[in-house]
Amino acid sequence: MKTTIELSNMRFYAYHGVLPQETVIGSEYIVNLTLEANIATACITDNVNNTINYADVFDLVKTEMKISSQLLEHVAGRIFSKLEENYPQLSAITVSVAKMHPPVDGEMEKAAIVLTSTV
Repeated sequence: MKTTIELSNMRFYAYHGVLPQETVIGSEYIVNLTLEANIATACITDNVNNTINYADVFDLVKTEMKISSQLLEHVAGRIFSKLEENYPQLSAITVSVAKMHPPVDGEMEKAAIVLTSTV
């Protein structure tokens, strides 16, 4: 059975960016995850130990978002690596990190990086 776990629109205030003021002022970020794993046992047992606990995954993302980086690619890559390291049962991971209202000469809702891979 293919199972997909989605964690949508996790919001964080963080200090990522290339421009010096971005690491001082900070900005709002939205992280989305799509995780694939065989968690059929959890469907039968109703036991959180047989699945991927989304509260633990949220805490993992929160910890990584606190580490300042210049590039969204680096932030997304760290999240991806930590997920892969902590959840060997994952068969596919998609990580999206979006900076809301990035500092550009005009209006832009967000700039995002999306990493997708089978593990």
